[in-house]
Amino acid sequence: MIFLKKIEIDSLEDLRKAVQTAIELEHSTIPPYLTANFTLFNTGNDEISNLIGSVVGEEMLHLSISSNLLTAIGGHPILNKKGFVPTYPGPLPGGVDTGLTVPLEKFSKELIQKVFMSIEEQEDPIDIKAMALEATESMTIGQFYEKIKKSLTALETEAHNQGKTIFTGDPSHQMTYEKFFPAKLLFPIKDLTSALNGIDIIVDQGEGTSTDPFVNPTDSTVEEPAHYYRFQEIVKGKKLVSDPSAPNKYSYSGDPIPFNPAKIPNMWPNPKMENYPPDSLAYTNSKFFNYNYTCLLNSLHLAFNGQPEQINEAMGLMFAIRLYALKLLSNPDPNHPGFMAGPSFEFVTDEDLNAVEKAALESQTS
Repeated sequence: MIFLKKIEIDSLEDLRKAVQTAIELEHSTIPPYLTANFTLFNTGNDEISNLIGSVVGEEMLHLSISSNLLTAIGGHPILNKKGFVPTYPGPLPGGVDTGLTVPLEKFSKELIQKVFMSIEEQEDPIDIKAMALEATESMTIGQFYEKIKKSLTALETEAHNQGKTIFTGDPSHQMTYEKFFPAKLLFPIKDLTSALNGIDIIVDQGEGTSTDPFVNPTDSTVEEPAHYYRFQEIVKGKKLVSDPSAPNKYSYSGDPIPFNPAKIPNMWPNPKMENYPPDSLAYTNSKFFNYNYTCLLNSLHLAFNGQPEQINEAMGLMFAIRLYALKLLSNPDPNHPGFMAGPSFEFVTDEDLNAVEKAALESQTS
């Protein structure tokens, strides 16, 4: 389970900082999930890939909802700076030290169980004993979002009593994208009701409830378990279904979810662009991957800061990073015989790229 540092939200500025942390947290899960999913491409493990892909899509939705929320309360989402991207392997943004290190690795059931399920685990998952809170200075992700909900309500009530509102953001900056996200899931946030509705969607899709592992139909377009239970389906190798004979009325006894590890590329974990020789295919493809990933974050930043049409550019760049990720996974890692290269998800600038290549040139001539 992920624990976040306990926060106090006493002002509108505190609230804006908390929502920015939510944006960073939602984004931080996407690179590890995508990396594992890229290694499943063309391996015959389509059902597992579809399950992980569905979670990735919803994490992107959660990032979008959080960004719309921050814009609605007069803030400015920041997605295009180095500090926005976590260092992998490492902890997730806003977290306390619970020993969970999040890596960029090839798919394995162990990765799903030990890392991905830990990220998505709620305070009291059904039929699974949760880690007890050991300190009052921490909170679960669900408690974090509940804190944001309570603060939104309190601050808006206070503003309303003064004839004002905290929802002062420019409505034209709200981003929707019905080609990818149905209007009932991604909508303009303009008041307290729509803000609380958006947070409920995030929490329901990620955690479910203490009594029902399935997402509320109002918060989804298909019948599906919350993220934690979708990942557990992969580990168990069976779909989660209603089961009146089970203690909690659900069991992993549905259709099988097959797994064949034979074709999964043996990616070296936690790759870094600077570690590849500049004259190698691995470096070239890593450079293009990170360049397109950085452009993707720039496009998303613009999309949530007054240029919502930039979401079309962002979606195109998603296909570009998949292209270069697959190129990397088809090339040997020049530093580790028997392993393949992989995507590193680094925010890069022209200065970064020039520095790496200059350092390589100097090492060759010294």
